[in-house]
Amino acid sequence: MGICEGRVVIVTGAGGGIGREHALAFAREGAHVVVNDIGASRQGDGRSPGPAQQVVDEIIAMGGKAVINSDDVADWEGAGRLVQTAIDTFGRLDVLVNNAGFLRDRMLVSLSEDEWDAVIRVHLKGHFATMRHAGVYWRAQAKAGNPVDGRVINTSSGAGLMGSVGQGNYASAKGGILTLTQIAAVEFGRYGVTVNAIAPAARTRMTEEAMPDMVAAPTDGSFDFYDPANVSPLVVWLGSAESKDITGRCFEIEGDKVSVAIGWQHGPEAKAGRRWEPSELGPVVAKLVDEAPAPTPVYGA
Repeated sequence: MGICEGRVVIVTGAGGGIGREHALAFAREGAHVVVNDIGASRQGDGRSPGPAQQVVDEIIAMGGKAVINSDDVADWEGAGRLVQTAIDTFGRLDVLVNNAGFLRDRMLVSLSEDEWDAVIRVHLKGHFATMRHAGVYWRAQAKAGNPVDGRVINTSSGAGLMGSVGQGNYASAKGGILTLTQIAAVEFGRYGVTVNAIAPAARTRMTEEAMPDMVAAPTDGSFDFYDPANVSPLVVWLGSAESKDITGRCFEIEGDKVSVAIGWQHGPEAKAGRRWEPSELGPVVAKLVDEAPAPTPVYGA
């Protein structure tokens, strides 16, 4: 018996990379998996059911249960169909893993409106749309008196936590996902659903081009630090019944290292007891900044 035995899981962007490893890991722990992927390129172009079907075939070959879904997560009706696929095929939905996305990297002064819109759409809207449809289902179940033990695991990034030079669109979307996660954790909690996020670092087609030296697989048989399979055990645990007391958090996972991220918090303050004069704020701000912890540098700075 695995820790997700019989649980019904949706994994978006599961045709390759980290998402594929999530789908396989959930199946190994006894979950029934909806493998979602549109089969697009690294830049989001093209469509093919092939990658998702290969993952479904792997799960079935290992004795598991899986079904393909090729809907676009950022399409409103498509996100609804994705959730309905789980319900129609396996009778319910327990876990939603939002992972789908692609990159269109450029410096801000070269970033086009279409490149901005496409990345914000697939990452940020793609997370919201699936969460909204899943949330409606869980709310209906709770109101009907049916037990709900739901989980949402969203995918952010170090770029969303710290920022990343040349990835203004991607980092903004991933930062938005973190805030969305915090809000959903509170709103969905009343229905019996936890919502957490991960910020993974692994070798995928999105990192191989940007960081080929850092993520290259070792050839000497040593631990493969950037193997995407290293990320999935945490995601599977967050999708299990054991994680019911953890919500509204973001975990960084890289190789063998797991840490919990600490986001924006109220810091040092100063009060005047009246409206501030612009001319007097210079030393006040300098003192506040001096008293506050230094921010983690932006990636690539």
